[in-house]
Amino acid sequence: MPVTVRYFAAAADAARRESEVLELADQATVGDLREVLLDRYGAPMERVLRSGSFLVGGRVERDPGSPLSAEVDILPPFAGG
Repeated sequence: MPVTVRYFAAAADAARRESEVLELADQATVGDLREVLLDRYGAPMERVLRSGSFLVGGRVERDPGSPLSAEVDILPPFAGG
């Protein structure tokens, strides 16, 4: 299934792009996407994903077994209060 991945801030820096479409298995999960991103972008993306978030269908998903939707946002950790 095609998944549009949008990258923000440090995630965009790590991927060197703001978005891309990845072809993943029909039953792909957040964990599967994480592995693909680590394989493609290495240590810079690993630093982002260590404390960043996957926004799937408008919800933050932390469970690697969560299914993906057609659009996923990769958000870096945010500071503030």
